[in-house]
Amino acid sequence: QVQLVESGGGLVQAGGSLRLSCTASKDTLRLYNMAWLRQGPGKEREFVAGISRGGYTKKYADSVKARFAISRDNVKNAVYLQMNNLRPEDTAVYYCASSSADEVGSKVWDYISGGQGTSVTVSS
Repeated sequence: QVQLVESGGGLVQAGGSLRLSCTASKDTLRLYNMAWLRQGPGKEREFVAGISRGGYTKKYADSVKARFAISRDNVKNAVYLQMNNLRPEDTAVYYCASSSADEVGSKVWDYISGGQGTSVTVSS
């Protein structure tokens, strides 16, 4: 299991933006497809976005398409989630997760979370 550290969460007003970051303790992220998952209050964990090892394939949940963008920098050993036009329903703890599968998955169970998450709260 890859040990991951998420950061960048916070409190933001609806319509605002945040950029989440994910790094690993070892220089290993380039070996994995990566994703962001989230779990809102009283909700099940859900897939948000995924990206292939080389960054060429990206997948998004319908609820965040055109608002969120996942990216990665394998030199910096980091994965990012740019979140724009945030809505109150985006309030959740966001987790970075990895997958050793060949293809980029779009389900929670395709990935293994490796960190404590970072909290995002969007006020209306």
